[in-house]
Amino acid sequence: MFPVVVPFRSGGKTRLPAEIRAEVALAMLGDVLEAAVAFGSARLVTDDPAGALVAAELGVEVVDDPGEGQGAAVAAGLDGIDGPCLVVNADTPCVRPSDLGALAVPARAGALGLVAAADGTTNALALPWPEAFRPLYGPGSATQFRAHAQALGLVWHDLALPNLRRDVDTAADLERIGPKAGPRTRALLQAIEAA
Repeated sequence: MFPVVVPFRSGGKTRLPAEIRAEVALAMLGDVLEAAVAFGSARLVTDDPAGALVAAELGVEVVDDPGEGQGAAVAAGLDGIDGPCLVVNADTPCVRPSDLGALAVPARAGALGLVAAADGTTNALALPWPEAFRPLYGPGSATQFRAHAQALGLVWHDLALPNLRRDVDTAADLERIGPKAGPRTRALLQAIEAA
């Protein structure tokens, strides 16, 4: 089984309207976790009780977020994993199990794979082993992950997976993904429109 680590922090998505922020974040998380469970197995790293409830509903293991940023959260989620694994951000609600299968290909071959967001940050990683991870998140992280792979002597692959490239940070992002989102996010967006 190929584990998928998903970091999720409470109080995130601050560029979304305050009145829908928490609901949207949880719906997106649910879509990502459902795809991960359908693909293999998932491990949620969070400090958010509502996020942990979504994980419990899906039978997903929950790891406590150490509260030191996304990199530390991912490292905590990778602890104890042996072999290839994936890391997928919780704000990629368009992801499908087939996308995770495509993301996993480089890791299965002993290489690093990454999906960069349009802004140069990193939405998803495929790691040949957990120790290949370094906490390099933030502006320009995709470039930093590529350089890290090269420093380790790993082949790296930029993966053109549109469903993983589409992350949601703003209301405009939500409008753009619309019908491409997973069922939880799509249902929430329809309810918001109907209100």
